[in-house]
Amino acid sequence: MTIRCGFIGLGDQGAPIARRMIDGGFPVTLWARRPETLEPYRGGNARFAATIEELGSASEHVGLCVVDDNDVREVCDKLVPAMAPGSRIVIHSTINPDTCRDIERHAGTRGVHVIDAPVSGGNGVAAAGTLTVMVGGDPDVVAAARPVLETFGKLILHLGAVGSGQHAKLINNTLLTGNIGLAHAALLAGDRLAVERETLVELLLASSGRSYGLEVRARMTSPQGFARGGALLAKDLRLLGEVLGEDDQAFEQLRNASAPFLDEALEKH
Repeated sequence: MTIRCGFIGLGDQGAPIARRMIDGGFPVTLWARRPETLEPYRGGNARFAATIEELGSASEHVGLCVVDDNDVREVCDKLVPAMAPGSRIVIHSTINPDTCRDIERHAGTRGVHVIDAPVSGGNGVAAAGTLTVMVGGDPDVVAAARPVLETFGKLILHLGAVGSGQHAKLINNTLLTGNIGLAHAALLAGDRLAVERETLVELLLASSGRSYGLEVRARMTSPQGFARGGALLAKDLRLLGEVLGEDDQAFEQLRNASAPFLDEALEKH
């Protein structure tokens, strides 16, 4: 059976996800705060809703890829009452796992299912349909959502109950941040030892010291040019601290590796 879908959050990550759902043959209804955000989808197979409530009433499966916890709560407060029992909300945003659980409990009183499914891979990977999708939720709900997830995800892993996907995403992003921080320190060490930077990067990327964090840092002209990405990674680092506790040893190690780079990227002096 065809699944009637909705999608909210057509940003850098959400836009290609929605496009993959549309191109995958699912009827997809879109809503956006700014009408111009919808322009790339006009003239195609997408449908458009004037309100969040209208989108909810038209959809059995709604994907959310908005920025933060407050945005997810605000959208779900309007979405849940409009959705029919048995329908589901899929949270692709990276947020606090407790927020997902709170929304699941609230939605459950109306018979609406919730799973969290944050993704990893970035805009280009989303456009290619090869994202990694980290899913938390009831196995039957996850199985029902899988045909939609497969339009944009290559590796789709069910990690446990609602919130488990967020746990994995926060660990992944904080590890990336720590690796960028360590790569930043390594390049500074090379500068101080008068090792030509481009040559050092080439060497490290071909050697046992290589990492994706090094690739990311090597592409930057300076940490300050990564302020937008740095702000998102700093948010995820903060969320992991909320989940684990600021005095957790694993979190302290990740924070210490990340802090010098993030401080410079966000110009915290």
